[in-house]
Amino acid sequence: MEKKKQRVKRKRKQKPSARQLHRPRSSDANAIFALLLASISNRHHSVIFINKCLFKLRRSLRLSQASVTPILALLPTLLRSTRAEIACRAADIIGAASLVSFDANQEIASDSETVQGLVSLLQSRKRKVLLSACNAVLDFSTTTFAQRQLLNFSALNKLMFVFLQIFKGLECVCLWSEGDESPQSLKIGIKEDYLSLPFLTAIVVLINASDVDQIQSIPHCLSEAFLRILKQIRVRVSDEGMIRGARKCNEEGHLCKSNIALSNLAESIFRLSINASQLTGSLPFEVVQRGIFGVSDTSFEDFISNYWEVSPFMLSRAMRDPDIFGAFVQSLNWNGSVPSLLSSILQGLVACFPIASDEQNILNFLNEVKDRLGCPIIYQQDIRVVKTEGQSRKEMHYFRDFHSGCIKEPLCFTFDDILKCGQAYKDGYTVALRGMEFRYQRIAAIADTLALMFGQPSVGANLYLTPPNSQGLACHFDDHCVFVCQIFGLKQWTVYSPPSQLLPRLYDNLLGSDIDCTRAGRREIFLREGDVLYIPRGFPHEAYTSTGVGDGSPGFSLHLTLSIEVEPPFEWGGVVHFALHCWSKNQKILCYDCPNFLSQKLDLVSVNLLHVAIGIISNYDPSFRRACLAAAISLPPVVYDSIFQGQRDTFFYLIDKIRTESRFMEVMSNIEAAIQKNEDPFQQIRWLWVLRMEKETSSAYNNNKSVMIEDLLPLCAQHKDKLEAAFLNVKSRFCSEVVFEEVVTCHRMLLQKYRNTRKLYINGMISLHDKL
Repeated sequence: MEKKKQRVKRKRKQKPSARQLHRPRSSDANAIFALLLASISNRHHSVIFINKCLFKLRRSLRLSQASVTPILALLPTLLRSTRAEIACRAADIIGAASLVSFDANQEIASDSETVQGLVSLLQSRKRKVLLSACNAVLDFSTTTFAQRQLLNFSALNKLMFVFLQIFKGLECVCLWSEGDESPQSLKIGIKEDYLSLPFLTAIVVLINASDVDQIQSIPHCLSEAFLRILKQIRVRVSDEGMIRGARKCNEEGHLCKSNIALSNLAESIFRLSINASQLTGSLPFEVVQRGIFGVSDTSFEDFISNYWEVSPFMLSRAMRDPDIFGAFVQSLNWNGSVPSLLSSILQGLVACFPIASDEQNILNFLNEVKDRLGCPIIYQQDIRVVKTEGQSRKEMHYFRDFHSGCIKEPLCFTFDDILKCGQAYKDGYTVALRGMEFRYQRIAAIADTLALMFGQPSVGANLYLTPPNSQGLACHFDDHCVFVCQIFGLKQWTVYSPPSQLLPRLYDNLLGSDIDCTRAGRREIFLREGDVLYIPRGFPHEAYTSTGVGDGSPGFSLHLTLSIEVEPPFEWGGVVHFALHCWSKNQKILCYDCPNFLSQKLDLVSVNLLHVAIGIISNYDPSFRRACLAAAISLPPVVYDSIFQGQRDTFFYLIDKIRTESRFMEVMSNIEAAIQKNEDPFQQIRWLWVLRMEKETSSAYNNNKSVMIEDLLPLCAQHKDKLEAAFLNVKSRFCSEVVFEEVVTCHRMLLQKYRNTRKLYINGMISLHDKL
């Protein structure tokens, strides 16, 4: 007996330590591969043995950066196994190997059979196989190339289809946080649902990795069903009580946690909205004409002929159809209480980050704001709470800390800040909310139709709630035309004569522009509920509320402004620049990358000098700054035809101005002065440079422009006479050969490009504001 104990003791001493057991040897993976290959080749292979080999291989991959190359040849066969255990183990190996290193991930992603085999597992009817496959997809999709491969093999469609079958319902959805309760730290969780959550996570990851074409390739029925669920989830988890209860969910347990932040969820909703069927659309021309311009058949034509960008215009409720804003008014839940009205407007709103005016790719915008998308409204960007003091005539902001110039980061409104707006209103402050066309479908539809009527990419919409006996904004003028639509209450407006005959351009710096209202002509206009007031850009104006009118009015005012923002490509100066751009393209003037041919080089430089000349003329001729309506093809033919001839006359008036007033020496002096001030002499046509380089890198504009500026002055010094002759020749040929009808056709296509991006942006934002 004693000898037996000694033998046992000796055996125990020979047993390896735990560390030795878990330290993989370099030959482990190769040995396991050999055993697997032999076992799979055997018709009577042991499932248990294969599972053991796969388990050891997975452990080996996790504990060392072993090569995945040997096992890669067997993965497609293992993934196609009819035995759930083997398929699950194979998926686990893909997940583990994908996390070993970037190279391993790339190697797996490059093997189409393996990726296809993994995606095919998402069609399994066995929950454990689905879970293993989905987890493998999550581990695998940590690189851009792997995400692209998964999308190429329709992994997203399959994941969405399965999720719609297994999702238990919204009562399971909740939030969790890692300590604080800030919106940035809150993430999605699903109570006691170990399968739905990884599918939801994988879907969000792949949606947010998709380009526009891949999103649009998702079947509409699948996309819209999943979008509806995502929006319902967001509405639920965005509830203030839900956010405050996130910590409680953590403490209670029984929670499956994801890494889906609220911004990730918002981005997925935004992207899927690209594929949604008509979230927003236009209204018939007749509806908007009756609602804004009056019930007369010729009201819009009369407005364009006599008032557009020339003079203020007031249309009373009796002369127009007031029902155009009926659906919007009903959505406000107005019950006679201003605090409840304010609360119903502000709750649930999210920030609408500005998109660049010349942006042609919605994904560029999303990449810039993806970590902030879906966050609460931001002061100064989305909302202002302001009043003008009676004696100083200066604006004061209720949220002074938010308005401070020393604050670098934008500050989001909290639930408490929204409540403070009610007190601010009682203290005489106007609540001004921007971007209503991104928040309400009815406003979006009205704005879109109005944009089409004026041949512009988009129309803005702001809302102003002003208490009795108060003035919100101080006297100012805008760089855009506005239609003031009085929704509730009354407001007194004063519109002054413009300080200049030149219309201010969009994005002009208006700060510091003096408005001497004492010497200017003025017009007093009293707006009642249902009235519409048009104010052209450049006309100073101010407005205030008062009581004691005598008609039982409560004294407060709620009005909506629709803003016609004439962007650079769509004012007449921009149209002429675009016409020159199209003409030079048709002449097949060699690009600047071929500088060896002097004549072609002189012609190319001359085209750009002519652009500068057009800019100089447009700085003093008001006609170049007016809006072009030639792309307003949504107008009825009779209306458009009556406007078209006037547009044609304007175009050739501008061409004649270019022919007679473009001077070579003036252009060169202007360029030299700009260079000395370290300014860009081509700033006015930056949008045109972007258009030229849209298929190249974003830096191409700066590189091409810089090369041309650096070469321009030496070229002029060496070949001044030849350059001047080339400039005069290019000017003469352009002015003689340009065809208005061809310009209009190209300009309409340009407008459509701008509108396409804006449409996607509006669809995404409307989706984020959809309260279902």
